[in-house]
Amino acid sequence: MAKRSDLVIGIIIVGSFLVFSLLMIFAFVGMSNDGSTLLTGMGKKVAIIDLHGVINNSADIIRQLKNYTKDSSVPVIVMHIDSPGGGVVPSQEIYEEIKKAKEKGKKIVASIGNVGASGGYYVACAADTIVANPGTLTGSIGVIFEFPVAEELFKKIGLKFEVVKSGEFKDVGSYNRRMTEGERKLLQSVIDDTYDQFVGVLVEGRGLPKEDVLKIADGSIFTGRQAKKLGLVDELGDLEDAIKIAGEMAGIKGPPRTIKERARKITLFDLLSQKIEDLTNLNESQKLMPKLQYIFKGHN
Repeated sequence: MAKRSDLVIGIIIVGSFLVFSLLMIFAFVGMSNDGSTLLTGMGKKVAIIDLHGVINNSADIIRQLKNYTKDSSVPVIVMHIDSPGGGVVPSQEIYEEIKKAKEKGKKIVASIGNVGASGGYYVACAADTIVANPGTLTGSIGVIFEFPVAEELFKKIGLKFEVVKSGEFKDVGSYNRRMTEGERKLLQSVIDDTYDQFVGVLVEGRGLPKEDVLKIADGSIFTGRQAKKLGLVDELGDLEDAIKIAGEMAGIKGPPRTIKERARKITLFDLLSQKIEDLTNLNESQKLMPKLQYIFKGHN
């Protein structure tokens, strides 16, 4: 009887181990540790990365670019852009990461949806080919630095600020007083330098003469069709067309297979974390921090 009990226990243990192993295999095949879809099967694939909304942070996009750059079954990446732009630094970081992917042999196609303006277009300039819909809003080449001035409001409510600083420009961009002429000149020099960096990206990435870029780099927006005539866009089409072009660039015969990160299921913890993040973002906005941005303000 004892031997029979030991046999049953052994079978249960082995069975449990097998079930656990299968669950782990399925989990591994379906999703990597960082939440990205793993590549199953053989053959070349087109990876798609979504860059949607205001560009406030580059970490997630860079992570995806790094993952697909390491994958030998992904010869080409489609950046699906639907963004009015955003912060200067995250836009530049994504742009540089795309260039690194290209240096390692990856082809990049930018597919612009509803809008790919300012920082969104800045990122697209790193691609080998830019595809936009005829009615896409793009362009808005330029930089903006803004902050509110509540001096008159503070006077009405009797609120006054005392500032002790180490230099004339230490509190530049303060919202409790008007800007001085010296501060305006300083900020304009910062704007001019950042603007020149944007122009340089078009000259390098699009192969356009600088004098031609300067004629259109005044913040103006263009439709995709206008942008193509100006040399800002290579082809007119939607995401499906961009995927087809990407497949041809990679030498894939027939309709290319695509991969994209699987959307992770939202848990109660995620919802609670999002609420905390919302409060944090609200706290940041209450600080009224001035921001240097490549952004199409008309989209806000």
